Amino acid sequence: QVQLAESGGGLVQPGGSLRLSCVASGSAFSIGDMGWYRQIPWKQRELVASITGGGRTNYADSVKGRSTISRDNTKNTVSLQMNSLKAEDTAVYYCYAEKDRRYWGQGTEVTVSS
Repeated sequence: QVQLAESGGGLVQPGGSLRLSCVASGSAFSIGDMGWYRQIPWKQRELVASITGGGRTNYADSVKGRSTISRDNTKNTVSLQMNSLKAEDTAVYYCYAEKDRRYWGQGTEVTVSS
């Protein structure tokens, strides 16, 4: 079992920045892909960004150029730096990690509003 704990969400003004972090614990060795999804009410959860164990990244078009995903395999962490935030980035952000199956964090809320 892998446990994931996110942090870093909150209220930020449009144009601002936020850094989300997620730490994996438990059987956190040999984790494969890690990344972030987000979800707003009544909509399907969507991929924001992912990163392989080797550091290859993938971004949703909606955040490309504004966000950077990174991971530290020695600390079993994955982070998402989000810049130039927009109101439409408001969502609950979920960290995930893949090993024998996909594990999810509990989510952290990001609100972009003036």
